[in-house]
Amino acid sequence: MSTQPEPITEPPGPNWLARLLTAMGYLLAIPLFPLAIKIVQEYERGVIFRLGRLVGARGPGLFFIIPIVERMVKIDLRIVTMDVPRQDVITRDNVTVKVDAVIYFRVTDPEDAVVKVVDFIRATSLVAQTTLRSVLGQSDLDELLSKREQVNQRLQEIIDEATEPWGVKVTLVEVRDVGLPPEMIRVISRQAEAERDRRAKVIHAMGEFEAAEKLAEAGKVMAATPATLQLRYLQTLTEISSERHSTVIFPVPIDIIGMFMRGAGGDGGGQGGGRSQVPIEGEREKKE
Repeated sequence: MSTQPEPITEPPGPNWLARLLTAMGYLLAIPLFPLAIKIVQEYERGVIFRLGRLVGARGPGLFFIIPIVERMVKIDLRIVTMDVPRQDVITRDNVTVKVDAVIYFRVTDPEDAVVKVVDFIRATSLVAQTTLRSVLGQSDLDELLSKREQVNQRLQEIIDEATEPWGVKVTLVEVRDVGLPPEMIRVISRQAEAERDRRAKVIHAMGEFEAAEKLAEAGKVMAATPATLQLRYLQTLTEISSERHSTVIFPVPIDIIGMFMRGAGGDGGGQGGGRSQVPIEGEREKKE
């Protein structure tokens, strides 16, 4: 029994019609020479089909194709900027807003962009519209207004994942405008005004608290050194005299007033603190 492996049969080559058309194309290349020359720019690629089969992408520069037999489709590799039409979106907190965006994308694989999708630009636009409504519908209004960068990043990742099989790379998605209804604008304005009033009251209270602390510290210093209180009196007189008022207020230390009060009380025999006492009629009758 023979142990030699059986010869491997090679797959059948192209059929006779394909060979015939290819030979005719080479024969017609001379008279149809202008049709055989193709020039592709640096930012373009030419996807070649031979008798309906994908051959590959060529370019940039000058190259030749077989007339009649081969066909070329040009694909632009530059970044495409496309406006996403304005969409009516209901956010997670049930607020209706009108949102439009802009998307930036480019073709990374020209073969897939031609073979796997009919119109990659329109397909990318439709995917961007549906994704915009879906993602913003899962977000709150505050998140949409304050966390715009995170929303843009999430949109870019989802759209790029959907267009990757088509050879399209989404580089950037930006939510351009968020249109709010008039009543919501008024509510947000009142909320912002209330927030500003709250901050103003907090700042005023903090100022009063700090001023009270400083006054308490100043009182301790003056109590420790009474001469500072006299200097403060003199400074107050200087400030009043510089304003040219007809009335001059002269502050008198409380210690001096207390000294006079104690002196007056001593003259009266220590009764009543120096104040004269008027006898009551009932007491006068009893004495009599």
